Amino acid sequence: MQESSLHASIKTWFTQDVNQQEVYIDGFLIDAVCKDLLVEIQTRSFYQLKAKLSTLLKNYKVRVAHPIAAEKWIIYLPANGDESIRRRKSPKHGRYEHLFRELVYISQLVFDPNFSIEILLTHEEEIRRDDGLGSWRRKGWSIIDRRLIEVTDQVILSSVSDYQMFLPENLPQPFTTRNLSLSLHIPHSLAQKMAYCLRSMDIISISDKRGRENLYITRCE
Repeated sequence: MQESSLHASIKTWFTQDVNQQEVYIDGFLIDAVCKDLLVEIQTRSFYQLKAKLSTLLKNYKVRVAHPIAAEKWIIYLPANGDESIRRRKSPKHGRYEHLFRELVYISQLVFDPNFSIEILLTHEEEIRRDDGLGSWRRKGWSIIDRRLIEVTDQVILSSVSDYQMFLPENLPQPFTTRNLSLSLHIPHSLAQKMAYCLRSMDIISISDKRGRENLYITRCE
């Protein structure tokens, strides 16, 4: 699959001081090497990284860099040609909690002392083309590229305790995933993924049930 402009720009962002991009280590192509740290840039599914990370972590420090678009502008291109038809700002705003959409696939790796995640909040452009081959949700428009405008904020998660930052202070004890959803103003489906990951990290645990809903308590202070 062709590398997106977003992926390439973040790779350059990581190696602006030391230019080591696309280095083969133990048979794997690594996006960036920063001194003794291997950086894998993953804009989409973490599931694809699971086997690669499990092997590399035995001998190397590995960081997954994951960009999340806090602000996004959509550029529409005609079926033929590269002159934009229009540009609009997306009403969707990415936030740190959106990491859990992907972390569910590799949540157990956070226990490895060689593993870390860096979330990059970005401003970016999404390029769509009117080629009739895209999703019906986009009325046939295909996403052909993503472009980085700037990195606006970042956070590094290098130990299990770092993930406690995601639990809001006003969360009742015990709590349900619906309480978590309301406290953070996120969709319930995302709150469920968060609860799954935080439970696998032993940050929260199930204390009881209320009907069909699990009741959770915070284990780490």
